[in-house]
Amino acid sequence: MQLKWTSKALADLARLYEFPTPVNKPEAGRAIQALTQAPAILLTNPRLGEQLFEFEPHEVRRLLVGHYEMRYEIQDSIIYILRLWHTREDR
Repeated sequence: MQLKWTSKALADLARLYEFPTPVNKPEAGRAIQALTQAPAILLTNPRLGEQLFEFEPHEVRRLLVGHYEMRYEIQDSIIYILRLWHTREDR
């Protein structure tokens, strides 16, 4: 398996870093570090996250990382990180 980040997921990372940085830069850095490291577990356990059946026939799943949600899709031997957001965001 290999991981690939979509451009939207990378934009989400930047947004999630920029939002709390003026108030608490160290916490923003820790959150981004956790979010970038979390998908590594998917390389050995790709179906760890809850499957979101509303996206069928695509195999889209979600993984909770602290107060953040990460959505990813499994296609053959590639895991695409699709989107990320704080669970308090209105999504």
